[in-house]
Amino acid sequence: MKPIIETIEIPIKKVNPLLREFRTFAIRGNVLDLAVGVIIGTAFGKVVDSLVKDVLMPPLSILTGDIDLSNRFINLSGGHYRTLEEARAHNAPVITYGVFLDTILTFVIVAFAIFLMIRVINRIYHKPVPPPAPAMKDCPFCLSSIPAAAKKCAHCTSNLQPV
Repeated sequence: MKPIIETIEIPIKKVNPLLREFRTFAIRGNVLDLAVGVIIGTAFGKVVDSLVKDVLMPPLSILTGDIDLSNRFINLSGGHYRTLEEARAHNAPVITYGVFLDTILTFVIVAFAIFLMIRVINRIYHKPVPPPAPAMKDCPFCLSSIPAAAKKCAHCTSNLQPV
């Protein structure tokens, strides 16, 4: 059984050099990394969405008096509808500003949660690096600049104390 790449390679060479170049581009590591990133990002988005809806929003709704923004709407038709579902059942034109506000609130909470997670990850992986030891030092006798590891000053020939 031939590998897939070989079976694809033969017709593409005959068809068009543009297709061959596209295949090379698509198989390159950057595109595959991007695809993996999108897939992981989608899964991560579901985790963060669940964090917001299932963990953060219930206490927030208690603090705000159990306000449900998703049922707020402006009716553009002449009829009177008590709920958004009732208006949608009658195909009434509505502006669902509550859903929009709920989406904005969810976005802000998700963005803040991601910010906190990235902040923690950066602190774990990016430890501060101590500055390197100075390469030069001053001679305490003649104040000339000499290498830091020197035991004797090259200018005044004084014996130096080890650092």
